[in-house]
Parts: sequence; structure tokens; C-alpha cells
Amino acid sequence: MAIGQFGSALEEVLKRKGETRGAAGAAAHVDASLIGKIVKGTRKPTKEVMASTTKHYDDGQLYIAAAGEVTQGASVPWLNNVDLHRASVHLKTMEEIREALDALMKAPITKTKDQMDQDDLKQIRSAIKESVEAITALTHYVAILCKEYCFSWMGVWKEHRAYLKSKKYLK
Repeated sequence: MAIGQFGSALEEVLKRKGETRGAAGAAAHVDASLIGKIVKGTRKPTKEVMASTTKHYDDGQLYIAAAGEVTQGASVPWLNNVDLHRASVHLKTMEEIREALDALMKAPITKTKDQMDQDDLKQIRSAIKESVEAITALTHYVAILCKEYCFSWMGVWKEHRAYLKSKKYLK
């Protein structure tokens, strides 16, 4: 995990919102020079700085970058070399969901690992890979639509967690 993923995302959010590093520092209760170091990638953000700034800016890209920092990359990465227009993301997400569904349909999950041969394991691996690609696409889809239509990223997740709790899937 390269240092600076969160810093790059924070810099993009600040540009988009027309805010300064000083404003980000105030939101995180640190000085602007620390924010500058985080943005430049010379200083790793603390969990407290990430929590404060993500809450303040409520931006999907920033939340995704924070998750990447905390998990050392075991999460959805923010894609920065693709067309992130809402229509492009919409179409790509549908494509990825179709590919994941196709792979899931072929996965021989009724077998135990001991019953599987190499072809079966390849199909399981394919289902996993296609599912991760769909998760990446869906995560970007939600982030882009939240940004484009002014929905709260955190609000969407709070609502989802409340739904899960109402179904007794969470305590």
C-alpha cells in the first residue's frame, strides 16, 4: 500500500469543494502543515485525522481511501484511471454484475473442497475475482451517485445498517 492514497483523495476533495488545507486541518483538529504532509504523502494520516476529515467532508472517495489505509489495501481501491462519469460508471457496473452473476452460476459450491478438482477450484476462484470486480464497480457507483446527486455517503450506510438491524442481521 503506497503512502499517500488518503492524502491524494483528500487533496481531490479539497479542490472539488474549494477548501484549503487549513480548513481540513481545522476539521481534523490539526494544523495545515500536517495536512500538507499527508497530501504530499510524506506523513501517514492517523486514524483520528481520517475519521475527522471523512466525517466532515462525507465523500465516498475519501471514505474508500481511508478504508484502504486502515486495511493496507484489503478493500476497494479508488479507481483514478477510468471514466468516472455517472453514465460510464452505471454501464460498467451493470457489465461487472453480469460477469459476476455468470461466474457465480458456474461455481460448484455444492461440493466440499475435498470433492473438487482443479477445474472446480478455478471456477470458484473466478467467482471470487468477478465478485470483487463487481464490488469495486458497485462501490464506485454508490460514491459517484452520492457525489453527483448530493446524497450523504455516511447517511446511505447508516440507513443500510439500520435496515440490517431491523432484519436482525446485526446486533
